[in-house]
Amino acid sequence: MDNRDQLKNDIEVALHRQMKTPKDFDFLSERIYARLHTMVSRTTLMRMWGYVDESVEPRESTLDLLAQFLGYRHWKEYNDKALLPKEQQSNPVMSRRLSVKEGLNNGDCLRLTWQPDRTCDVKYLGCLKFTATASENTRLQPGDTFECSMIIEGEPLYLDNLRQGEKPAIAYVCGKKSGVMFEFV
Repeated sequence: MDNRDQLKNDIEVALHRQMKTPKDFDFLSERIYARLHTMVSRTTLMRMWGYVDESVEPRESTLDLLAQFLGYRHWKEYNDKALLPKEQQSNPVMSRRLSVKEGLNNGDCLRLTWQPDRTCDVKYLGCLKFTATASENTRLQPGDTFECSMIIEGEPLYLDNLRQGEKPAIAYVCGKKSGVMFEFV
């Protein structure tokens, strides 16, 4: 497997999704934009994955963006990692983490996603507290509040003191099987 194929594979692993349909490439394009604030077209991604039958080499700027999406500074840094012995390689995406106390300001908003097709937008209230502002296919509902100190991408997200209306506070786990992804919104 050459490094471009490995890059594509690493992205699919990080997203917990294979790039097989135009909808998958739209999803990837949206995730890249959400994380890097740079647009990569669906067509460019489809060419990169060989979904569109064109023999066009990807630009280095496209490879740089895809490497940055995985947490590297650029394509060269990603390539250098690929030359290391397997036991010395690491995938920054799997350890991308957010310390709530140090990485968020009051009012910051995040989108949390996990399988299958779960999405929850949350707003940081300060003092490790969040409120859900929007939700799809999850038990969390707008207005719910919880506490959380660390979000590690690709790992389960543990919520403490989840309050849903008048119900007693509980602990709750999001993404127990496949982990969560997060992005600023």
